[in-house]
Amino acid sequence: MNSRRALQVVGLGGALAVAGPWRGRAAELDEVKIGTPLVISDAPIVIAEHKGFCREQGIRTTVINLVTGSQMVAPLGTGQIDIAAAATSAGLFNSAARGIGLKIVADKGSNLPGYAYVSLLVRKELVDTGKFKTLKDLKGLRCAEPGKGGSTGSTVNQALKAGGLQYDDVTHVYNMGFPEMVQAMQNGAIDAAPVPEPFNTFGREQGIGVRFAADEFYPRQTIAVLLYGPDFIAKRREVAERYMQAYLKGVRFYNGAIQDGHFAGPNAEELIALLVKETRYKDPALFKKVVPNGCDPDGHVDRPSLGKDLAFWRAQKFVDNETVDVADVVDDSFVDAALKALGPYKPA
Repeated sequence: MNSRRALQVVGLGGALAVAGPWRGRAAELDEVKIGTPLVISDAPIVIAEHKGFCREQGIRTTVINLVTGSQMVAPLGTGQIDIAAAATSAGLFNSAARGIGLKIVADKGSNLPGYAYVSLLVRKELVDTGKFKTLKDLKGLRCAEPGKGGSTGSTVNQALKAGGLQYDDVTHVYNMGFPEMVQAMQNGAIDAAPVPEPFNTFGREQGIGVRFAADEFYPRQTIAVLLYGPDFIAKRREVAERYMQAYLKGVRFYNGAIQDGHFAGPNAEELIALLVKETRYKDPALFKKVVPNGCDPDGHVDRPSLGKDLAFWRAQKFVDNETVDVADVVDDSFVDAALKALGPYKPA
């Protein structure tokens, strides 16, 4: 593997064992640039490169560490990167309304039954004192979110609805990062927040918060997705189709690593070693504690949940266009083409 790193650019291409028919030299491989925060749900991207699935398709990937989805929109729109791994947001629909041409092409991380990796964390003191027993007790609390118009806002909205409440029945504290949420909860500055792994685990282990699993009030929600840029779609479509085959093979290996809501499947140990090497989380024991994200092994996003999230964003005026719809931001054609080559997923 090429471990060269500079200016937050991580080159994942390297001299891996060739697992398929492509025998070309590295210089002959098509480069695909991917913007990503290098988090746990990026596992399929890491797997696709390191297991040789990209090389099978004549591709090498270069990963550019971009932390937030908003940082990815401009370079994706101008072709500086080909793919972005980002959370769904009102901004994607606003971009579609402006004709920018970004497309959701595959699932990357979803809350699914048993795999709610983004779940509500409530300040433990409130639970211990009996002030918080059920979701109806969210009323009047201070709830943090990373920003307006994010996927986690809809997660919070569904929690409130399950408690018979409205979105404005809590005090919203915006523009707070997930690590800061745990610290703010410890200091008593906030009472609840939709916190992803591994920060949810950090909060629980430190006795700061109690997890209320999101799949109990929002059973299926597509949260993180693979986005293709307009130039990648229009000018390099054949490469984009080949990458999707590699990516889906990575997704399927990932699904072989999760079991019963944990990294406990047959591929778990190999995957954990990869994630320790390539993500920001270096403790192998951590991966035994977290709740992994779900990811559709055939690449499909959950359109009903995207529609539900869009309706929420529109009601809150985060999306002001009245005609843009899920079909305007989702392009299934790359997944469909990959499935023709790979066939439907069959668990080992």
